[in-house]
Amino acid sequence: MAKQVNQNDGVQRGLKDRHISMIAIGGCIGTGLFMTSGGAIHDAGGLGALLAFAIIGAMVFFLMTSLGEMATYLPVSGSFSTYATRFVDPSLGFALGWNYWFNWVITVAADVTIAAQVIQYWTPMSGIPAWSWSCLFLIIIFGLNALSVRVFGESEYWFALIKVVTVIIFIAIGLLTIVGIMGGEFVGFDTFTQGNGPILGDGFGGSILAILGVFLVAGFSFQGTELIGITAGESENPERAVPKAIKQVFWRILIFYILAIFVIGMLIPYDSPSLMGGGDDISTSPFTLVFQNAGLAFAASFMNAVILTSVLSAGNSGMYASTRMLYSMSKDKLAYPIFGKTNRSGVPYVSLLVTAAIVVIIFVLQHLSGDAYEYIVAASGLTGFIAWVGIAVSHYRFRKAFDKQNYDKSKLKYKAKLFPFGPIFAGILCVLVIIGQDVDFIQSGKFNLNRFVITYMGIPVFLAFFFYHKLRYKTKIVPLEQVDLRQNVKMDDK
Repeated sequence: MAKQVNQNDGVQRGLKDRHISMIAIGGCIGTGLFMTSGGAIHDAGGLGALLAFAIIGAMVFFLMTSLGEMATYLPVSGSFSTYATRFVDPSLGFALGWNYWFNWVITVAADVTIAAQVIQYWTPMSGIPAWSWSCLFLIIIFGLNALSVRVFGESEYWFALIKVVTVIIFIAIGLLTIVGIMGGEFVGFDTFTQGNGPILGDGFGGSILAILGVFLVAGFSFQGTELIGITAGESENPERAVPKAIKQVFWRILIFYILAIFVIGMLIPYDSPSLMGGGDDISTSPFTLVFQNAGLAFAASFMNAVILTSVLSAGNSGMYASTRMLYSMSKDKLAYPIFGKTNRSGVPYVSLLVTAAIVVIIFVLQHLSGDAYEYIVAASGLTGFIAWVGIAVSHYRFRKAFDKQNYDKSKLKYKAKLFPFGPIFAGILCVLVIIGQDVDFIQSGKFNLNRFVITYMGIPVFLAFFFYHKLRYKTKIVPLEQVDLRQNVKMDDK
C-alpha cells in the first residue's frame, strides 16, 4: 500500500494537530502582550492601542493564510525560504533563510539571558550567578530539540498552554472587575477613549504617529506566528493541521489580544505612571497591575513564573526554527549539504550543533562586549517584518504562477482568504512599519546617526545576503511560466 512520506528525507512527521495549534498560539502570546502592551496603551490610549493591535492582527491573519495555502500545498521544513526560492528568486530565498536563521540564533541567546534575570526575581534563586542559570536553560532547550520533534512539540504544547490559561484567567478577572463582581478600581469608558490614538488626541498627524509606534509593538508581539509554516514539514497531516491552526490564530488574536487590551485600558488609566515604562520590571506588567487591582497579592510572583515559561518557550521555538531553516536551506542548495544530515529520530543534528555553538558564541560576546552585541541585535531587528514581506510576495507569485500555468486550483487543499487583497495589504503594511521604525525622528525631526543605524541596520544586512548570492550565482526572478509548482511528494510501497 502506498504511503505518503515527507519529501525532505530525514525529518519525521511527528507533530500532532494539537502540537501545531499550540505552537501557533505560542507564537502569538509572549512578553509583547505580558509586558510591552502597557507601554502601547500609554502611548496611544486604550482605544488607540486596541485599533492598532486589531489592524496588525488582521495583517498577521492574512499573512498566515498566505503561508497556510503554500504550506498545505508544499509542506517543507524551512517553508518560506523554500517558497521564495521556488516562486520568486533563489537569491531572495537565500537572504530570507540566512537572515531568519541569524535572527533566531540571536533570539535564543537573548532569551536564555532574560530567563536568568527573570528567575533571579525570587530571592532564593538570586544567590546563583546569572550565567549559570543561562547555561542551564540553554542545555534544557538544546535537549528538548535534540531528542525528537515530538518531544519539542510536547514541550511547546505545555509552554503555550500555560500562557493561554493565564490570559483566560486575566480576561475573566478583568471582566468581573469591570462589571463590579470583583473588587478593584474601574476607570471606565472615559479614560479608555482618551489618549493620542486615531479619533483621539489633538491632531490627525499625532494620532497617525502614535498608531505607527504601536504598530511596531504589535508587530513584534505577533512575530513567531510564521512558525506554523516551518512546522508543516513535520506535521502528521499538514493539510488538516495547518488550516485548523490558522483559523485558531485568527480567533485567538481576536479574543486574547483585543479582550486583554480592552481590559487593561478599562482598568488602568492610559496616563498611569505604572504603564510608562512598558517594561523590564515585572511590577510594571499590566497583567500584574490588573491582578493586584483585583486584590491578588501573589500577582507579581505568578506573572514572573508565566513570563519565565514564555521566555523559555521563545528560546525553545527559536532553536527549532533556526535548526529547521538551516536544514531546509541545505536541501535547497543554499547552505552546505552537511547541514541536511539527520539522526534516527529525524533531528538535523549537524544544524542543531552548529546553531547551538553560535548561540554560545553570541552569549559570550554579549557579556564581553555590550556594544558589539547591541549592533548584532540591531542587525536582526527587522528580520521578522522582512520575512513577512517575503511571505506576501511569495504567495502572490505562487498564485499568479498557478493562473499562468493553468493549474487546477482544486489541488489547493486550503485557499487563502481574499486573494489578492490579503498579501498585497499585508505586504504594504509591513513595508510601512519597516520604514516607520524610527518614530522619534519622524516626530521630532532630529536626526541621530547612531539611533538611525541601530534602527535600520537589519535592512543593509538583508540586502548584503541578497546581493552576495545574486552577484555570485547571477540569479534572476523566476518567470511565472517557469515557476516549479510540482509538489514533489515521494511514495513508497510500505
